[in-house]
Amino acid sequence: MLTVSILSSGVTGVHADVVLVSVMEEDSVTLHTGVIKQQHEYIKWYFNDIRIAQLNGDVSDMCTDVQCNNGTERFRDRLKLDNQTGSLTIINIRNTDAGDYELVSDNEEMIFNVTVHDDPAAHYNQVKKNQGESVTLNPGVRRDLIVVLKCFFNDILITEITGVQSQICADVQCKERFTDRLKLENESASLTIQNTSITDSGDYTFKIFTRSDGRFSITREKIISLTIISPPPSHLSGGAIAGTVVGLVVVAAVVAGVIYHLRQRNGGTAAQNMGFL
Repeated sequence: MLTVSILSSGVTGVHADVVLVSVMEEDSVTLHTGVIKQQHEYIKWYFNDIRIAQLNGDVSDMCTDVQCNNGTERFRDRLKLDNQTGSLTIINIRNTDAGDYELVSDNEEMIFNVTVHDDPAAHYNQVKKNQGESVTLNPGVRRDLIVVLKCFFNDILITEITGVQSQICADVQCKERFTDRLKLENESASLTIQNTSITDSGDYTFKIFTRSDGRFSITREKIISLTIISPPPSHLSGGAIAGTVVGLVVVAAVVAGVIYHLRQRNGGTAAQNMGFL
């Protein structure tokens, strides 16, 4: 993350610090003011010079999106304004949300230049494994950036990282299902399921909260759809099949020889009596 000082293109036309924020599409990002409401008479947010949120001393003057600008619905139901700090959260961010978010208060101005990247793999992956194999699920976020990480399987919390602390299967249901088969790699925050079974198939949802230098934080959700495949029923190998065929051929040859011999000896009567004819 880089912070520089430039001439603002926002409403005040004064110098403002610029914070560069890079997020993936569908992330949620919170732009922090770093203050509490009592320290400011007012806080206003602008997106590309259009007012999108406002917080005054009177909470009744608080507004977001269409409330601030009648007819402007770019962020409908996707903006949250903290009524204590004035921090702004953009939920489920889209490519069209990229641009400059300007914080203006009675004694501060800050610009957050938000870039949105499109990377479907950042939010959803499909993994297939054979039953009995081990599989590693990677949330795809650097461990040093993780403030809080939780992984759920069918609404069961199976692992959690909070700061430097981590725990696996604190839930009774989790212990019953994954008995000693989960391993958390602290360096990568990846989760390994050992000796997989068919019942391990399903969606594993990682909820990840990251933060950078106190000015912004990102909440990301990643789903890994795991499919465990039953091994096919055992079949004879190619060598076994070939051996069986040879054996049948030999047996057929022996039977044919016996029939021929009996025919020659008894004119076919003995062979008929034995059921060969």
